[in-house]
Amino acid sequence: MTYQGVLTKMTTEFTEPIQYYLIFENDFIHINQLLDKTIQLEFVGYQCLSCGLNKPIYRQGFCKSCFFDIPQAADWIIKPELSKAHLNQEERDLEYEKRVQLQPHIVYLANSSNVKVGVTRKSQVPTRWIDQGAHEAIEIVEVPNRYLAGITEVALKDFVADKTNWRNMLKNDIQDENLVEWRNRLEVHIPEEAKPYYIANNTETNMVFPVHHYPIKPKSLNIIKSETYVGKLVGIKGQYLIFEDDTVFNIRSNEGLVVRLNIA
Repeated sequence: MTYQGVLTKMTTEFTEPIQYYLIFENDFIHINQLLDKTIQLEFVGYQCLSCGLNKPIYRQGFCKSCFFDIPQAADWIIKPELSKAHLNQEERDLEYEKRVQLQPHIVYLANSSNVKVGVTRKSQVPTRWIDQGAHEAIEIVEVPNRYLAGITEVALKDFVADKTNWRNMLKNDIQDENLVEWRNRLEVHIPEEAKPYYIANNTETNMVFPVHHYPIKPKSLNIIKSETYVGKLVGIKGQYLIFEDDTVFNIRSNEGLVVRLNIA
């Protein structure tokens, strides 16, 4: 069976275990059903997620010209503390920025390789945690805009990590943490503007991933360089496909690539 399309991050369904779907223009692939099957992955070309042209992808699935022009790739996407829509100030497209920034956002703790702080729109809970490969997570504050979430994250970075070690996450080299205790310890460090939005009485959310075998020494697949790869799929975690030979492929970081999948 053969499928071809443009990679975008896998869609997920919060069940136990997590269900994963890869959506192409003409195909809808339930990735969990491919576990223990041999997959051939071929690089075909590029298709920018904005302009749709066959141009090398620069970042986040966009070609270089789009990346520096469209609002979906502005600095406030990665650094929410730079958000200015609440001040009615435009960066690239004020209408878009208001639509995305002026909605409820969550500052959370997630444990994937270690406890880290992060920001996401409320509508993206628990999707954001699943994409990060977190096996447990908890909300700290729920604020009305992205800016407040951003300054809260910045303040908490001095006391908790803000990055995931992807290798440890994939090896499942992790330990359970009491995220309620972490949340309570961090409350004192929340900025004054965000303190009214602190969530005091919630519990952890737990995620279970469809992994039959964790890699011992994960090796990241560069499909552009190798052009083709064949391996047996043994797990899915975060946005990674995990293969029997310890090769891992990050769907999210390869958005905008046109690939062909051959399923044995």
